[in-house]
Formats: sequence, structure tokens, C-alpha cells
Amino acid sequence: MLHDPFEDLDRDQTVRVLPRHLAGPGSADLRAIWPFPFDDDWSLHQPSVEEGAVACSPCLRLRTGCVPDPDRRGGMQWITAAHRDPFGPATWQITFAGTTPVELLGDVHSELLDLYLEDRHSDKDHLFESQTSAQEAYVPLLARGWRHTVKTDGTQIFLAPDTLGGVQHQYDRTLSSRLAPSWRAWGGQPDEPHWSVQFSPSTPTTLVAAFTASLLSIEPVERTVKDIPFFTRHHVSIAAATTAKPPKPFTPVATPPLRPTMSRTR
Repeated sequence: MLHDPFEDLDRDQTVRVLPRHLAGPGSADLRAIWPFPFDDDWSLHQPSVEEGAVACSPCLRLRTGCVPDPDRRGGMQWITAAHRDPFGPATWQITFAGTTPVELLGDVHSELLDLYLEDRHSDKDHLFESQTSAQEAYVPLLARGWRHTVKTDGTQIFLAPDTLGGVQHQYDRTLSSRLAPSWRAWGGQPDEPHWSVQFSPSTPTTLVAAFTASLLSIEPVERTVKDIPFFTRHHVSIAAATTAKPPKPFTPVATPPLRPTMSRTR
């Protein structure tokens, strides 16, 4: 029988672990997952993870929310959508399972904010006319030893070395004459993943690249022992252990986060 590296640790003890796709969801702190400038012009409605919450850009073209869904693992979903017409249907959408590691959500939304700020202060429209190639999202996976297979329909599948995580890339030929990439990612077994993410066609590839970069990050993530999924415990490594600390409850945004700076370049 494989040794459980956590058997001698208290279930409430905090540890830092890798890889991220096997670490479990972590603590859902809206202020970390949504690094939007609520002190400036973004709006936050119903600020409670348990009851659901929605954040909107001032132009109403970007909307993101945590939606309670008791029939799904984790009891909720995270949905982010962009609307070219603020009163029309979504142009693209990202759907995260409620069990998705929170660091992945935070990094995608940080990149989303960067795109929004770039568009706001230029004549570009990165949110709807992405110039980033698909290779920028999946070449880092290959560089880190992820397995690569290609199906005859053009679908590419990238599997983590432990086979317990994957990214799928597929071109959708039905929307327009120009091929539009679609993406899916998961942690766990492909047929029964512990978490999954769906990127609809037309989602800016820059956001997918931010997701895969976060997925591959070698920066350990903090979890309590009890929050690490049982099936992953033989596949994660402990980077460091700290003293146990009580869970941090979500409180409404009374002291808004500092407005992020535009540090990324393209």
C-alpha cells in the first residue's frame, strides 16, 4: 500500500503543496478571485460565496459570478462572460466548476482585468479580437512534459505526467470561416474529474494562456490537510507545513483591494 504523506499531520494543519491541479479548491475569497477595482467603478452584488455573488464592469460588458448549484460537486459554479453588446447574449464564456483550485480562477481574472484596462486606454479590443495564437497556451504544457495526442477531428489532448490532469484544445469550424479555438481543462480522471473548466469559442486565447501558466506554476499553494482530495494524496508533494489556523470567513468588501497595475505586456 502506498504511504499517505499526510497520515501523521492534523487534519486542520496547513500545508503548501504541488501540483496545483491536485491540490483541491482552496478557500474561496472573492477579493482574491476577483481582483477588480471595486473602489473605483466596478460593482459587486450580493457579496457572499454561499448565496452567490456577481461582479460587473462599469460598461456591463464583463460579468462574472459565483452561482449556487447544489446538484454539482462543490455546490456552485464560477461563470465569467463577455458581451460585445451589454444588452445582448454573451460573446464568450468561461465556466469553472466550484471545485476548481482558486489560484487558477484568480490568475485568469487578473489577466481579464489587464485586457479590460488595455482596451479601455487604447483603441484595441483584446476582449473580442484576440491576436494570441493557440500555441502560447499549450506549448508550455509540452515544455513541462505533458503528453500530447491529436485526434483526426483536430482535437488535441495534453495529459499531465501523472495522467490526473488534462487540457483539451479543439477548433470549432461551425461559427465562421475562421477557425475558432475551444478549450477544456480538468483535474482528476477525465471521465470523472474532480474539477473542470470550459472555455467557449471566441474566448481570448490570452486568458487560456494565463490559465495554463497558473496550472503549471511551481509556486506551492496553501491548503489544510482536510481539504486535499483523498484520491490525490499519493500524487502531491508537500513543500512546507505551517501551524493550523482557522478558516477565513468572507466579509463584504469594506476595504477594497488596491487597483492592480498594468504589469503585463503584449
